[in-house]
Amino acid sequence: MTATRAEVAIAACSDLFRGAGTILASPVGIVPTVGVRLARLTHAPGLLLSDGEATLYADTPAVDEPFREPEAPLPYAQLFELIARGRRHVIMGAAQLDRHGDQNLSAIGDRDRPTRQLLGARAAATNTVNHATSYWVARHSPRVFVDRVDVVTGVGPARARTAGAHRFHDVRRIVTDLAVLDLTGPGDTVALVSLHPGVTLDRVVAATGFPLHIPAVVPETRQPTAEELRLVRERLDPRGLRDREVIAS
Repeated sequence: MTATRAEVAIAACSDLFRGAGTILASPVGIVPTVGVRLARLTHAPGLLLSDGEATLYADTPAVDEPFREPEAPLPYAQLFELIARGRRHVIMGAAQLDRHGDQNLSAIGDRDRPTRQLLGARAAATNTVNHATSYWVARHSPRVFVDRVDVVTGVGPARARTAGAHRFHDVRRIVTDLAVLDLTGPGDTVALVSLHPGVTLDRVVAATGFPLHIPAVVPETRQPTAEELRLVRERLDPRGLRDREVIAS
């Protein structure tokens, strides 16, 4: 079976949790949510999933269906304890990401007089200095990948080190609709890890608003297996919401 680019991105998000053990997975977005649930059904059965409120659940429903099998309470006090102990991996979104891995969820333009007000910090700084964090970008473009973010909400490794908060800083990967990136470039800058099938290097370079570190050999992002595709298409996203988030072009 041939995978769509959304399904390749789902597999890449799933792979973020290989060897994770019993941690809380907190995805934001359709593709990351399907990816986390795919991981739980395949290589990471110990993942903890919540409804985002105050309960952990034992079942793994489709992305647009509610959980039905409560497993344990997860009050905020316990959630913050998990965060402080590093037993969480969140996949956040980003309005902007810069070449040093700093993230902006708050505002576009001057912080005090923004041209566009966004979500706000949303605890992004706490996430990035306490536990594993990855990013999901559904539209890889120069509007998102900027030379310098307008407002810093989530911190990259250089800023964390300067602030003395690098001990538990762990930004893993940036998964987009075109590629997989990380922060292994010179000076902890953004580097290309893999290109999704059918995506050219020139396209990713043109869609990135800063010099991207490109290794000598750039592999192709892995295709999901036949069983993973079956789970995605028949169980986790049978109504195809993934293709509304990632529009192949």
